Amino acid sequence: MPIYEFACPRCRRIYSFLSKRVNPGHTPTCPKCGEKKLTKEISGFAMIRGAAEPAAPSGDDGGQPPMPDLDDPRVERVMSEMERDMDHLDENNPKHMAHMLRKMKDIMPEGTMPKEMEVAIKRLEAGEDPDKIEADMGDVLGDMMGGEGGPGAGGGGGYSKDSGLYDY
Repeated sequence: MPIYEFACPRCRRIYSFLSKRVNPGHTPTCPKCGEKKLTKEISGFAMIRGAAEPAAPSGDDGGQPPMPDLDDPRVERVMSEMERDMDHLDENNPKHMAHMLRKMKDIMPEGTMPKEMEVAIKRLEAGEDPDKIEADMGDVLGDMMGGEGGPGAGGGGGYSKDSGLYDY
């Protein structure tokens, strides 16, 4: 049974939900305040080699964007590289942020990332200050890298991790 993480913009907390299904057809509500618009987080994971994931049910996907095929060896390699790179990420270095965002963007299915992300990545690669990019473009980086406006990886940006495990 998978554990999914969702961030509540009202509580500014990241909650873990235990799901009885691999691809649930809905988004959970916040266990503390009842907020219905939680943001799905990308979290660390363990992968069991050779285990087949059940096919997703056809029909409505609850408005969630498609996720990468985790059985694809290319995706597995990139996710492993990203986990290793996160240990050495310098959040004050725009080129490091760009490197991580580009890897993430490259493995995600088409349409999963905001269109503005490519522009933001190019500006980071040029060494531009992330705060300046966000001032110009809005919260495009905060949502992905844990800036002021979004949870991002590891619960940055004022989000804290709830230690509980909730039913999904």
